[in-house]
Amino acid sequence: MIASGVLDGLRLIEVSAFVAAPLGGMTLAQMGADVIRIDRPGGGLDYKRWPVTKENHSLFWAGLNKSKRSITIDVATEEGRELAQALITAPGADAGMLLTNMPARGWLDYETLCQHRSDLIQLTVQGDRKGASAVDYTINPRIGIPQITGPQNYEGVVNHVLPAWDLITGQMAAVGLLAAERHRSRSGAGQHIKLALEDVALASMANLGFVGEAELGMQRKRYGNDLYGAFGRDFVTADGARVMVVGLTGKQWKALCAATEINEAIATLEVRLSISLRNEGERFLHRDAIAKLISPWIAQRKVAELAEIFDRAGVCWSRYQSVAELVANDSSCSEANPLFKKVQQPGIGELLAPAVPLDFGAEGLDAAPAPKLGEHTDEILSTILGLSSGAIGALHDRGRI
Repeated sequence: MIASGVLDGLRLIEVSAFVAAPLGGMTLAQMGADVIRIDRPGGGLDYKRWPVTKENHSLFWAGLNKSKRSITIDVATEEGRELAQALITAPGADAGMLLTNMPARGWLDYETLCQHRSDLIQLTVQGDRKGASAVDYTINPRIGIPQITGPQNYEGVVNHVLPAWDLITGQMAAVGLLAAERHRSRSGAGQHIKLALEDVALASMANLGFVGEAELGMQRKRYGNDLYGAFGRDFVTADGARVMVVGLTGKQWKALCAATEINEAIATLEVRLSISLRNEGERFLHRDAIAKLISPWIAQRKVAELAEIFDRAGVCWSRYQSVAELVANDSSCSEANPLFKKVQQPGIGELLAPAVPLDFGAEGLDAAPAPKLGEHTDEILSTILGLSSGAIGALHDRGRI
């Protein structure tokens, strides 16, 4: 049974793989929607995607399909495609929604599906805006990210390991589906929304000023670990820990200066340079001079002492730690944080799993595992399509499900 949440009653069919589309579907599922993912028997393109356990069970797949229901259908056959189409276009005021990152042609062609349900909502995630294949690792080289990521004065390219555009696209897919559903509830009309990873990246670059900067003839440089446009830098403590401190806002800057006891030195620096470091841009331009004042103070203190001082003063800071250290030592990444709970993941065992980060209070849902591949096949065919046990058994016998 699907637990009740803010999207209780909404039904979405998902035909997807990898990050963006599965994340969009999972976001809705974690808010209570009934999200049914269709895969081929044996699993889709991402069923064994790394990271995997020693037994070759995908942590990636388990992580991006939480709270969904799973049905396996052999869509390589005509009978399987017709079955999947029937699920997509099944009746219901809160049904008739499809999320996919597969090509919107053949059995997933919007116009073809609309012949069975005229108010269908379909959101297709694309690579580039023309529908060609693209991923973060091919989008980023085109938009210049590898040339501004990495150590200062480094001559090569540095690919970013976080799939930022995939993650943003996944969230935008969820927003797009909800917006289209609202439009349908008012007008009765469905629609086909196309969302390109390329366009998400380009829009983000423009929104953050990178495009405007280039239009005005300014080339962003590499600044290593420094925060661009204000003061933020990493330092090493007396016991070898590395910390990041940030003075972006006026409040953060004031707290940092007070905690590190450099107010007098900063005032002297401002007079000598005829500037005001209350201006965040000036803090960036003179970051090396500021760092020379802060570095000795941090270098004389162990991280535990530093943490006590910084937290008491309200400094914006963080200690660098590995993912292993995060999981082992950080209470925020544990069941002490209501976001997380331990779940029994089929094929893997007990895993720490997050719910949706949105806090709806009483309407919130607990974290739930991803389903076992095909776990809900019979249930879905029976309850949604009304197939008898005999008909379902025959589909199993023919290898269609």
